[in-house]
Amino acid sequence: MFYSLSPRVTSFSTTRLGGCSTGKYASMNINHYCGDDEGHIAQNLNILAQKTGVSPDHIIVPHQVHGTTIRQVGEELLHLSAESRRMTLEGVDALITNVCGICIGVSTADCIPVLVYDPEHHASAAIHAGWRGTVQRITLLTIQAMCRSFGSQPQSLRAVIGPGISLDAFEVGDEVYEAFATAGFHMPSISLRKDKWHIDLPECNRQQLIAAGLQESLITNTGICTYHHADTYFSARRLGIQSGRIYSGIILH
Repeated sequence: MFYSLSPRVTSFSTTRLGGCSTGKYASMNINHYCGDDEGHIAQNLNILAQKTGVSPDHIIVPHQVHGTTIRQVGEELLHLSAESRRMTLEGVDALITNVCGICIGVSTADCIPVLVYDPEHHASAAIHAGWRGTVQRITLLTIQAMCRSFGSQPQSLRAVIGPGISLDAFEVGDEVYEAFATAGFHMPSISLRKDKWHIDLPECNRQQLIAAGLQESLITNTGICTYHHADTYFSARRLGIQSGRIYSGIILH
């Protein structure tokens, strides 16, 4: 699924369709950290590279840990050895860049992917926001990192909130609700009590974008729930942790 952030970028989220992985990884998975066959991952990377017009080694896939580490990607990353590159991308949950021809992206399977584009400074960000990262406001922190690194002005930024778990499907324990409340989120606007608490992760991240200074009119929320559409998008809650991942990426041209 491609987004229309700008004619100067290619931005997208993969679906489960169109690859060669099997079982719970079927079929379009490029994530190395979820147990899929490396041969299948390599083939899927080649498929994605052909569709996006970049070489497979220009598609950046960090190892996310639900933290708030943000890594700026430059051309030097492309020249590192495989091991050095892996170490550089270890424990990273958001990427930013102003280098053309590199696809930065994040992997999700119910967590929220956020893609950001700065048309004034031709810079971009890809953010992985699970509930732990959301509580720590990784989306807000990434916008602030863009401002420091590229001189971005938040009011001119454009953002897409990609497929992720919806309020209806994201049932949580009291401890998760309390984590959001303690962190200062406006709970009436992001939560709902059914048999248990439910949290609206897309809305939490939309609010962070607005708090960072983005205009509401420049924020697109796909509104696609991965849990309810697990036939098309990977959902860890439906398929288990040992399953494939959606990849949401952005390429500057």
